[in-house]
Amino acid sequence: MVSATLMRFVSPCWKPSVEGENSSNGGDAAGRAEGLLWYKDSGQHVNGEFSMAVIQANNLLEDCSHLESGPMSSAESGPHGTFVGVYDGHGGPEAARFVNERLFENIKKFTSENNGMSANVINKAFLATEEEFLSLVKKQWLIKPQIASVGACCLVGVVCSGVLYIANAGDSRVVLGRLERAIKEIKAVQLSYEHNASIESVREELHSLHPDDPHIVVLKHKVWRVKGLIQISRSIGDAYLKRAEFNREPLLAKFRLPEPFDKPILKAEPTILVQKLCPEDQFLIFASDGLWEHLSNQEAVDIVHSCPRNGVARKLLKAALCEAAKKREMRYSDLKRIDRGVRRHFHDDITVIVLFLDSNLVSRSSFRGPLISIKGGCGVSGNGNT
Repeated sequence: MVSATLMRFVSPCWKPSVEGENSSNGGDAAGRAEGLLWYKDSGQHVNGEFSMAVIQANNLLEDCSHLESGPMSSAESGPHGTFVGVYDGHGGPEAARFVNERLFENIKKFTSENNGMSANVINKAFLATEEEFLSLVKKQWLIKPQIASVGACCLVGVVCSGVLYIANAGDSRVVLGRLERAIKEIKAVQLSYEHNASIESVREELHSLHPDDPHIVVLKHKVWRVKGLIQISRSIGDAYLKRAEFNREPLLAKFRLPEPFDKPILKAEPTILVQKLCPEDQFLIFASDGLWEHLSNQEAVDIVHSCPRNGVARKLLKAALCEAAKKREMRYSDLKRIDRGVRRHFHDDITVIVLFLDSNLVSRSSFRGPLISIKGGCGVSGNGNT
């Protein structure tokens, strides 16, 4: 049953449909695209069910996402599990698209070499993907210098052999819905933290890493920015703040620093959390920061817990867009009519992946199937119950 608090939050926009809401029963294996919306209402992964949705606001969609169910290794005898990636691009879509193609492949490679999944495997995969992208920047530098100013926040989750791995570089977020048996409620537990200069601990980390640079973080127009340029402190890409060779002409002047630097200003290394899943762990909500600008952790968890699983990712998008509309004193139905580009003035691109956790499946480390590979907004290939 929907709580009174939750109803107060979503009731102003409960009746208007999400873009495309009335046209899906979740049975389209390839996901569906309608206008600025892409969604895959329901599917089955190795450890339970899932729901995905993406809404575009920018002229070019800068978010990419990826869900894999099946082998987590290049080796045939390797572990099976579920992989989720949410990649929030900035400056353009190139870095997010690159990460969407390469990061999981690198995880499989290092899992095979390591004979198993681990935090070190995921860390190596992030750094290898970073090196590959920086090599691409170097190749394209003279013909496409703006690629040096493109980057992506990267949030990854892996469920493998009953263990959850979360790796984050940037300001996307994953929240766990956990059953508190004593009070029979589902509580929100944030499993990642943002690498954003607006957070005091991030500014302190930057100062400790760059003690000789008094301008490593600058308050500009009431917003803390690294070198006065960017809010995040970790990403894949952003070559112009990783290597001095890309911080010069022909890069646009607004990205160039007045003084050279001898070590990377931003990091690609993720913060990694590893924990064993327990029966109380009900579901995970992975989302780019566009969702969390409008919904609190507990509000998002309440919506997932209170709504049918089929299409719940779109329910989260709808709740966020209703809040975005309300902040601008407009109706959700009017916001839906605004086209991409102009839409960015009202909300960001938003990606949501809800991963339900079936404790019976999570505990079966030898479970093989169903197999699925799906990329948000891009399409799907796979077999099994999707």
